[in-house]
Amino acid sequence: MLKLLAVALLPTTLLGQYSLYTCASEAKQYVVGAKLPPSGLFRRGAAGAWEHAGFNLPFLFSLDYDRADPSTIYLAAGNGLIRAADHGRKWTILTGSDITEVRDVALDPNAPGTIYFGYSHGIRVSRDNGRTWQEIGANLHRKFTEAIRVDRTKSGVLLAGGEEGIYRSEDAGQSWKLAGAAGFQILRIEQSPHDACFWLATTEGGGLFRSTDCGATFEAWGNIGVGHNLYDVAFDPVDPRRIAVSGWGIGVAITDDLGKTWQQRNAGLPSPDVPSISFDPMQPGRIFAGVHQEALYVSQDYGKTWTRAGLEGSVVARMKFVPEGKVR
Repeated sequence: MLKLLAVALLPTTLLGQYSLYTCASEAKQYVVGAKLPPSGLFRRGAAGAWEHAGFNLPFLFSLDYDRADPSTIYLAAGNGLIRAADHGRKWTILTGSDITEVRDVALDPNAPGTIYFGYSHGIRVSRDNGRTWQEIGANLHRKFTEAIRVDRTKSGVLLAGGEEGIYRSEDAGQSWKLAGAAGFQILRIEQSPHDACFWLATTEGGGLFRSTDCGATFEAWGNIGVGHNLYDVAFDPVDPRRIAVSGWGIGVAITDDLGKTWQQRNAGLPSPDVPSISFDPMQPGRIFAGVHQEALYVSQDYGKTWTRAGLEGSVVARMKFVPEGKVR
C-alpha cells in the first residue's frame, strides 16, 4: 500500500519513459587531419544501447526539446542553432552564417514556438519556431552568453549567465537587471523541479550561487566548488533535498540535505574532471556523469560507486533526459 502511495505522489512526467540524449565529442585519440571519430548527438534507449543521431559534429554544447513534440531536439552548436527532428535524426540549421558559437538553448514551455539561445555575441529569440530571429541582448554590457533559461512557470521571465554574472529579464529580454554573482563567469543555470522560486547557478572559481526569490537575486551558497570550475548542476527529480554538482578537479559532489553538507563521490571515476551530470528520472538512485575524455559513467547508489556506461573516449558537454511523449 505504501509503495502504491509513493508512486501516486511522484510528478506525472516521472511515470513515463525517457531517453537520455548527450552532446558528446570523441576527442581523446583524435589528431588533426585524421578521420573525425563519431561525435555529436547520441541517444540512449531504455535498453541501454546508444544511437549516434544525425550528423558527425564535434561542437555541440547544449540541447533542449519541444514540450509539445519531444521527438524534436534543439542543439546549440558551433555553427548555429540546429533543429533535430525525428528523435535527433533529421537536422536543419535555423540560423545564418552570422551566428557561431551557440552556447545554450531554451524553449519557453508556456509560449509555443518561442526559442531562446545564448551565443558568443548575445542572446536571440524566435517566436515562430525558428523561422525568424531577434537580438535581445543589446542591454548587456558583455555580450558573451554561456547559459540561458526560461522560468517554467512564467512566460518571458529569463535568466542568463555570461562573463559578468547572472542577469534576469521579466519582459522576454527587452531589458535586463543584474541578479547576482557579479564579476563571475556563469557556466550553468538551473531551476528546481520542486520549487519554481529556487534556482542554482555554477561559476568559474566562485562556487555555487543560489536564489530563493524566483531568480530576482542570487547569493553565494557555501564553499562547494570555490576555486574550481563548476560546469553542471542537477536536481534529484524525486527528493528536493538532493542536488548534484560536477566540475573540473572536484568530480561529483552531492548534498542530501539541501546544501547543509556536501560529499564528493568519486569512487570508481578515473578522473575528477566531470563536465556534465544528470539524475535518471526513471530510476531513483541512478546518476550519469560524463568524465572528460574517458566515458560516460553511471551510479546506481547516488554516486557512492560508479561504472562505465559507454561513449568511450568522449567529452560529454551536456546531457538531458527527454520524455518519450508530450509533457503534460
